[in-house]
Amino acid sequence: MLAGCASAPAPATQRVDVPVMVPCVKASDVPARPDYAVERLPVGASNGEKVLAFASDWPRGRKYEGQLEAVIAGCR
Repeated sequence: MLAGCASAPAPATQRVDVPVMVPCVKASDVPARPDYAVERLPVGASNGEKVLAFASDWPRGRKYEGQLEAVIAGCR
């Protein structure tokens, strides 16, 4: 008689990871793109006008990026 067959093995818990599809971002969660001053500049705008437009857009762009990152972070 074999000793291995005399008793059943003890039950063991197994973990199985299964990817599950979940909705992540709804269109209503995505913030609206800001209206940048640089995009409204005329074609012949001077370098000074361009610099001022970029400078005024910088805080607006950082805020928008922060909002987008917050929405994306909710997907992780």
